[in-house]
Amino acid sequence: MIQAPFKMGVTEIEKPEIKADEVLVKLKYVGFCGSDLNTYRGRNPMAKMPVIPGHEVGAVIEEVGSDVPEEFTKGMVVTLNPYTNCGHCTSCRNNRFNACQHNETLGVQRQGVMCEYAAMPWTKIIPAGNIPVRSCAIIEPMSVGFHAVSRAQVVDDTFVMILGCGMVGLGAVIRAAERGATVIAADIDDEKLVIAKEVGAKYVINTLTDDVHKRVQEITGGNGADVVIEAVGSPGTYVMAVDEVCFTGTVVCIGYAQSEVSFQTKLFVQKELDIRGSRNATPSDFRAVINCINTGKFPIDKFISYVVKPEDAENAMMEWNETPGKIFRILVEF
Repeated sequence: MIQAPFKMGVTEIEKPEIKADEVLVKLKYVGFCGSDLNTYRGRNPMAKMPVIPGHEVGAVIEEVGSDVPEEFTKGMVVTLNPYTNCGHCTSCRNNRFNACQHNETLGVQRQGVMCEYAAMPWTKIIPAGNIPVRSCAIIEPMSVGFHAVSRAQVVDDTFVMILGCGMVGLGAVIRAAERGATVIAADIDDEKLVIAKEVGAKYVINTLTDDVHKRVQEITGGNGADVVIEAVGSPGTYVMAVDEVCFTGTVVCIGYAQSEVSFQTKLFVQKELDIRGSRNATPSDFRAVINCINTGKFPIDKFISYVVKPEDAENAMMEWNETPGKIFRILVEF
């Protein structure tokens, strides 16, 4: 549990009892994500502390309620859809439940599932087929990247630049490459850029050491990228996205910038840009990631930096806080 900024510890909670429409899952692996890191740092304004983190899950069904469909069986390997939706706001009325105005994500606005057992509505249980339970813990962050590519309406014969090659960014790299786009991956860490090339990026740019604008212009024949996906959440990368996208291009924003961003707004008009937000993921994004992992084409194990026990989670978070650019995902094993 994260009790306060830079204060985390292990605590005892009661094993939940399920309702008729719920499933009891035994958590095997739960990932720390960027929102958990920001909560730990005291920089997540949406987090309600003290909070149990965790919404990236590999789990096994332990028990099913009497009203749960028969397809959900004990021992099934699953992941979770960690978002809620009210059913009444404009997002929900438009069938965009992932962007519900009143969404509460596990581990942020409500207690998460970095624990041994959790009771969940069966509608939030996602069977993972033959995927190893450990790999299931990276399905959710990859699905966020997949959703951003859908928001950008990426097609073949386009240049797609992805800023940030963490787990979400890698999901976007994979999905854009699958759709036939020429992918330009950008990050401050060369190790992450190596993996980005392995999963589909044709070009990589180190934004600390390369002349970003010059490289993008060289790669795209002087036009700029057709799509830029911002998966970092910093003022610098937000500005970079607008600078490097082509005229009449599309910018998709995933990351939350923690401070105000100053733009040359004339570029919005001069380039006649489409600027879109991308929030969470849809069930179809989860299914697409599961299908992708099942192909066996991608080095999924490289996406997991290391696995720790609950009693070592605070030390792992401290290390991530000190070297955020060097870590993809930390999993806690129960």
